[in-house]
Amino acid sequence: MDDSTAHKDASPVLTEIPRFEAPPEATSVAGRPIAPPFQIPRLNAALFLLTLLTTTVAGADMAGAFVSFAHPIASIANLPAGLSFSIPLMLILFAHEMGHYLTSRRYGVDSSLPYFIPAPFPSVFFIGTFGAFIRMRSLPRTRRSMFDIGAAGPWAGFVVALLAILIGLKRSVVTPLDTSQGGLQLGNSFIFWGISRLVLGVDPDAVNVNLDAMAFAGWIGLFVTTLNLLPVGQLDGGHVVYSLFGGRWHHRISRLFTLGCLLMVLVPVASNYLFHTDLTFWGGWLLWFAIVIFLGLGHPSTLDPETPLAGNRKWAAWATVALFIGTFSPVPAWFAPPSGQPPADEGHQISVMHHEPASHVYRLNGFTIRL
Repeated sequence: MDDSTAHKDASPVLTEIPRFEAPPEATSVAGRPIAPPFQIPRLNAALFLLTLLTTTVAGADMAGAFVSFAHPIASIANLPAGLSFSIPLMLILFAHEMGHYLTSRRYGVDSSLPYFIPAPFPSVFFIGTFGAFIRMRSLPRTRRSMFDIGAAGPWAGFVVALLAILIGLKRSVVTPLDTSQGGLQLGNSFIFWGISRLVLGVDPDAVNVNLDAMAFAGWIGLFVTTLNLLPVGQLDGGHVVYSLFGGRWHHRISRLFTLGCLLMVLVPVASNYLFHTDLTFWGGWLLWFAIVIFLGLGHPSTLDPETPLAGNRKWAAWATVALFIGTFSPVPAWFAPPSGQPPADEGHQISVMHHEPASHVYRLNGFTIRL
């Protein structure tokens, strides 16, 4: 059909009736796309506020403040007692997830804002949260961008956790050694031990430290860093291993560390049963074994899977592996019954070296944190 035929067949009525059309929205200025206005989804905001509440309740509970749904007025009045724990913990989680989010935006990867996960019942889930996560709706193009996105979260959270530990240890109280009370024991890592030695100025194995709530939040931040940097599946550590070694070695390392989660429970249990030893272990590794099996051990391929990391990126990847080693504790928590024996030397001074197995005990309002 030529132009003249098309003109004759056109309806004169439809072409002459004026029609209102909304002006098209501008999609670019000077050739650059206009980003949609930034908005925080209601679900993300609600989960953040709810997690802030549950972590504050948990902090108040650890501080010995009365908090109960049956007495809301008294509970609200006591909530400020938990802010010294909840605020640094939420800042650590927020920094971790925003590290992922902002780096994803930098590389044009479609990602969600953080989803925080509240944990009710502080008497059971005593830190008030199960953490946070973001969703990546598209894949990074290169192993370099995958590494940057995966490592940005742990490093950002680690920096905030480090500040919380430094400030919290300054506010903690050092007392003579006493291991008789038992309680919930929290394991040590190279980094936390080193910071304790530096800040306290004494051998942390020779004293008790009444741990400030902010330092405890920092300890949790290091533990969160460890869990996220496990080199399995699509955890942050899995992203780092994939970026550093490629897909084939990622799958091998992922299977090895998943088996390791299982063995860290089965070996001490079998040894205690067969040889009547008294090895401690953390049953949570079984949960993580189940989680990584459920999520899968594989890793999606980037659009460019061949180009390896090089130069400073490669050194940064190995530094991230070192961060995992420095924050790792094979037994992050266990329960020790009270011995009922008071310290042998009531006049023991914190400057005196006192060597005992598992002698470094931190206490936080009924919780014993032993290094």
